Amino acid sequence: MEYVSLGRTGLKVSRLCLGCMNFGGRTSEEESLQILRQALDDGLIFWDTANVYNKGRSEEIVGKALRLYGARNQVILATKVTNKMGDGPNDRGSSRRHIMQQVDESLRRLGTDWIDLYQLHRPDFSTPLEETVEALNDCVRAGKIRYWGTSVFPAWRMAEAWWRAELRGWAKPVCEQAPYNILDRRVENERLPFLQEYGWGLIPWSPLAGGILTGKYPVDALESPPPGTRLAEMALLRERATRRGFEVAREVAALAEAVGTNPIRFAIAWLLHRPGVTAPIIGPASLEQYREYVAALDVRIPDDAMRRVDELVPPGSAVADFHNNSGWYVGALL
Repeated sequence: MEYVSLGRTGLKVSRLCLGCMNFGGRTSEEESLQILRQALDDGLIFWDTANVYNKGRSEEIVGKALRLYGARNQVILATKVTNKMGDGPNDRGSSRRHIMQQVDESLRRLGTDWIDLYQLHRPDFSTPLEETVEALNDCVRAGKIRYWGTSVFPAWRMAEAWWRAELRGWAKPVCEQAPYNILDRRVENERLPFLQEYGWGLIPWSPLAGGILTGKYPVDALESPPPGTRLAEMALLRERATRRGFEVAREVAALAEAVGTNPIRFAIAWLLHRPGVTAPIIGPASLEQYREYVAALDVRIPDDAMRRVDELVPPGSAVADFHNNSGWYVGALL
C-alpha cells in the first residue's frame, strides 16, 4: 500500500479511502467487519464514515472493528457532521450546538476519544461561517478531532473558511471531499486549482459514478432500468444519470479492455492518475467488491488512454450530474 500526505499536513493516509456508507445498511455487520479486517491486512488505513450513514450504524460497526482488531492507533478515522439527524430544528446544520452535540455522539458510537478528520458533510448557508469554524477549532483544541475538512463546498466558501481560520489563528481546513469521476469532472474548474494552491487534500467520492462506470448498463438503461440494480432502486441515481453518460461508460469499458483491465479498475485508476487527488473513496457493499476495487492500485493507464478520456469528457465538463444534491451547484451538462 502506498501512503501520501493529506494535503499540506503531516498526516499520512492510504492511497485509497475505505467508504463505510453501506455498513449496517446494504452490507450486514458480519460482512462489514470482514471488509474492515481485510482493509487492515492490506494496509488500507484511511476509513470514512458519517453520523448519518444508516442512522449511526455505520459508525457503530466501524467502532466495533476498531475494538475487535485493536486498530485505533493504526486507522485514520474520518466522519462527518451537518446532515439531518432528527426532526427538531437544531438536529441538522453546522451550528455550534449541532457540531458540539454530534461530535460527542460520533465519539460514543465509534468508541474512541478522538476523530482524525471531521468533515462538514455539506455547506450550511443558514449558519454564519464564523460560528462553524470557531466550533471546529474548539473541537481541535479540546482534543476531540485532529483535523477538519469540507465536503461538496464551492471554492469561494472553502476560501472563506480558510481565511477566517487563518486570520484568527484557528485550526484551518485541510481537505475537500467532492464528487469526481470520469462522467463529472467539474471539480477541475475552480475547486481543484484552489485546493492545489492552498495545499488541501482532495478525496473524491463516487469514482464509479454510482455504478454507471462498471460497464454493466446498456446505453438505454435510463429508459428501462434493469431490475434489481441501483439504477432501478435509487431515484437519486436516475436524476444524476443521462443517456450520454451511459454512452460514455460503454466507450470507457472498451478503452479499459484495450489497456488490459476492466471498467471498474480503470475508473478508479483514472482518478489515481489525476493531479491533486489524495485518495479516492471506494464504497464496497461486499468483500468481493472490495477486492475488485483495491486491484485498481496496480493498474497503469497509458497517456494515450488518458487523452482519450479527455476527448470523451473534456476537462472540467460533465455528462452526468453528481452535484445535484449539493445545494449550490448549477451548471449545464454536455
